[in-house]
Amino acid sequence: MSNRKIPLIAVVGPTASGKTGLAIRLAQRYHGEIVSADSMQIYEGMPIATAAPTQEEQQAVRHHLVAFLPPDVSFSVADYVKMADACIRELDAKGICPVLVGGTGLYIDSLLNYPDFVSDRSNEAVRQGIEERFDRLGGAEMLCQLALFDPDTAVRLHENDRRRIVRAFEVYQTTGLTLTQQNQLSRAKESPYKPIMIGLTYGDRSRLYERINHRVDAMVAEGLLEEAHRCLNTGATAAQAIGHKELRPYFEGHCSLNEATDRLKQQTRRYAKRQLTWFKRNERIHWIACDREDAFTRACEIIDKEMTEFVQK
Repeated sequence: MSNRKIPLIAVVGPTASGKTGLAIRLAQRYHGEIVSADSMQIYEGMPIATAAPTQEEQQAVRHHLVAFLPPDVSFSVADYVKMADACIRELDAKGICPVLVGGTGLYIDSLLNYPDFVSDRSNEAVRQGIEERFDRLGGAEMLCQLALFDPDTAVRLHENDRRRIVRAFEVYQTTGLTLTQQNQLSRAKESPYKPIMIGLTYGDRSRLYERINHRVDAMVAEGLLEEAHRCLNTGATAAQAIGHKELRPYFEGHCSLNEATDRLKQQTRRYAKRQLTWFKRNERIHWIACDREDAFTRACEIIDKEMTEFVQK
């Protein structure tokens, strides 16, 4: 069996940093196709809130794992890793360079670190009991209890992150291992990839926030209200996407449209900050200021250099 690693390009960074545009140009240059790593772009019917690639962008370069799932279907990190891995292997077998692009750090790290998700199976009875306990005690108390047996996981979660807190308890109760222990064990499995990681950011953070504000205004002009109203009425999991849930108070008459959009801008800026914090921990990422004129040229220089070194090994 060959030990050859699969080379791939990964374009990461915060929302509104221009990842899609750069990824398309890189895919065109390196005979590639794009594999999305966005936890909301997987859902159908919400292209505005998720800033999904346009029809023109998808015609320019083929995209995978975009808008393929009904919004009421749950989709785990393990599901993503399995699908993305199969897609990348298929592209590589055809001589096509996979270009991974997205801002969901958990998806990207889980895929590139290649954890073994054998233990991802759910135990519905156990999970239901934990969910009932969460609803009774509240997120803050559940997080405190989680910290008693898995402090590393607890410190990464917010008390409102009901799904992940419940999952941490479920894994521990069904396997006897904490999520932290499972991650440590799974990382012992060597990754089959050789990723060249390009990170986009702004030298001046205020310019990123300004771009986010403009994007929200454009989304509203493109029909975000109609999209959000439709998705929120379905009660689907995907309705929790940033860009939809912030508009609920407006639809319910609790605030003005300006107040709701200001809230959306604020939440999106906070999300971008969290994305940057996540990605900045990864020492493999080559950071490029996306507002510099030679960003594409600089990215190509990095990729050419690493690909040359990879071939020579």
